[in-house]
Amino acid sequence: MKVCIVGAGAIGGWIGTKLAAAGRARVSAVARGATLAALRAHGWRLQTATGLVQAPAVASEHPAELGAQDLVIVGVKGPALTQVARGLAPLLAPHTLVMPAMNGVPWWFCEGVPGLGGEPLQSVDPGGAIAAAIPFRQVLGCVVHAAASTPEPGLVRHQVGQSLIVGEPQGDPGAKSERVRAVVELLAHAGFEPTHAEHVRQAVWYKLWGNMTMNPVSAITGATIDRVLGDPLVRAFCSAAMAEAAAIGARIGCPIAQSPEDRHAVTERLGAFKTSMLQDVEAGRPLELDAIVGAVQEIGRRLGLATPNIDALLGLARLFARVRGLYPPA
Repeated sequence: MKVCIVGAGAIGGWIGTKLAAAGRARVSAVARGATLAALRAHGWRLQTATGLVQAPAVASEHPAELGAQDLVIVGVKGPALTQVARGLAPLLAPHTLVMPAMNGVPWWFCEGVPGLGGEPLQSVDPGGAIAAAIPFRQVLGCVVHAAASTPEPGLVRHQVGQSLIVGEPQGDPGAKSERVRAVVELLAHAGFEPTHAEHVRQAVWYKLWGNMTMNPVSAITGATIDRVLGDPLVRAFCSAAMAEAAAIGARIGCPIAQSPEDRHAVTERLGAFKTSMLQDVEAGRPLELDAIVGAVQEIGRRLGLATPNIDALLGLARLFARVRGLYPPA
């Protein structure tokens, strides 16, 4: 299988290195700048608890040099996806699968969902440019439950988690999809812990339900997760926003069985953990507010549901980011 990683940062580099080292797939990468230079000089590199994993890398800034693929795994940050999607055509044949391994609500999320109109979410796909570049029939849903960082370009440090949840965007009762099965088998061979999901949208919403508050609150305050949840007022605010997101989920077929406190108890076990959004603030990278918070607010508005706490969270985080040049101006 020919696999191309588009965006060889923390998550893309983690997936690419393990697939390349496993040897079952021919793995390439679309990268640029210092990351491209590092891949060409050192190959794939992944620092794990047991040592350094390395594998030769084929990388280019130009997708046309890599040609059509069987599987394209997109690991770029949300703010970059519109531009990246426009350049993917040389990688896509009619059989190619595109699997985003990204945070938040993906561009394809509203397709076929009653009550949402089927229109692209303007918060994550303004004008429908991503949907136009990546045919929905070629998309696989994916949810990543893992933490990794990039201490330097081209070097990934894996911290925790090996879980990848993969499924058909419109549901897969009984988990019978052959194309999902093939991808899950490839991932399992490479040492991941993949799950063939019957309802991958629900898995997307569940992860978002926790990340929607922890990411922006930690970014605004500079606090690790233990300190965010250790403040009773902040904890209560996060719970109120999560209750609004759970109400939205119940309307779109993505019910949440847990309470906010149940989820907080799980998150607390991570300890003094820096969220990806806090890491982006510290590195001066654009923040993924649209996919993580803005999309939830937009879906709530489409459904006619009030989201005062999510509104406040989005407004504060957006202003914080704009002041620092990490989000487009109004």
